[in-house]
Amino acid sequence: MPEIRIGNRTIGRSARPFIIAEMSGNHNQSLDRALEIVEAAARAGVDALKIQTYTAQTMTLDIHEGDFFIDDPSNHWEGSSLYDLYLQAYTPWEWHEPIFRRCRELGILGFSTPFDETAVDFLETLDVPAYKIASFENVDLPLIRKAAATGKPLIVSTGMATVAELDEMVRTAREAGCEDLVLLKCTSSYPATPEDSNLMTLPHMRQLFGCEVGLSDHTFGIGASVASVALGATVIEKHFTLRRSDGGVDSVFSMEPEEMASLVVETERTRLALGEVQYGPLQNEGASLKHRRSLYIAEDMKAGDSFTPANLRAIRPGFGLSPKYYDLLLGKRVKRDVAKGTAVTWELLL
Repeated sequence: MPEIRIGNRTIGRSARPFIIAEMSGNHNQSLDRALEIVEAAARAGVDALKIQTYTAQTMTLDIHEGDFFIDDPSNHWEGSSLYDLYLQAYTPWEWHEPIFRRCRELGILGFSTPFDETAVDFLETLDVPAYKIASFENVDLPLIRKAAATGKPLIVSTGMATVAELDEMVRTAREAGCEDLVLLKCTSSYPATPEDSNLMTLPHMRQLFGCEVGLSDHTFGIGASVASVALGATVIEKHFTLRRSDGGVDSVFSMEPEEMASLVVETERTRLALGEVQYGPLQNEGASLKHRRSLYIAEDMKAGDSFTPANLRAIRPGFGLSPKYYDLLLGKRVKRDVAKGTAVTWELLL
């Protein structure tokens, strides 16, 4: 499939993994901190910094009980109403331009996740290079249609979506004008466990929908992300913060700068290590061939002497005949005097 371009970055198997640092609400309602996060992400070597574009009013209703209250001990945000959570986590729209400007100054891409059509309209005024659709919105076909109609690449998290829902979403995006699509395998729990990651879905999803695939990773550490590259992921998204101890709505499962830098390095090492099907010595292994075992004279021999286990040994280095000829040579005679330490060649035989 043809590779995708987002800004000046290439997404595809021939390019290094496209790493997205997701700021989310980890700015803790400070623009200065948000800009520090951009700077830390750039130093870590990511390709892009992503934020989220919504308000509490566009996400939910100002109700603090019943269906609108999170009363689930297993939920990271238990004890808050949806409205208060989004009020705490949202990125003020007037911050978008300075955040994206700092991204450009530091040589990384800046874009966002719109959560409704008004957010797409706003982001279009900032000329973002791509759109990310969150897992919870992958069934919002009007939003998919709106974002796809911009002609910008779409990166869509697939959390919770059935194959039928994904098919409907992909068809909607394609019909609305999306040519460049990336589907991110995602487990919509925060944090997610490795057992729930099911990375084997990646090659199947690539084949099924004919598009680039990646991972929106909510697990701890970098193991799942590194493994995903081995299975064909070309995009990795991870939540990012300066320090988890600073707190914040997503801090618990967010990466710190040193961890993000490690992710950038190790995912590229993984991609490079995949290579292609190959047997036999590589060019860079040529000098190592001499360290193979081969057949050598282990005791001084006179002309006419026969090879025995005592005077014929398979040892390093590898300048003699292959050890596979050992049994064949036992009992054969040499045609001249041979000193201990001589590499065995066919010319020695009588």
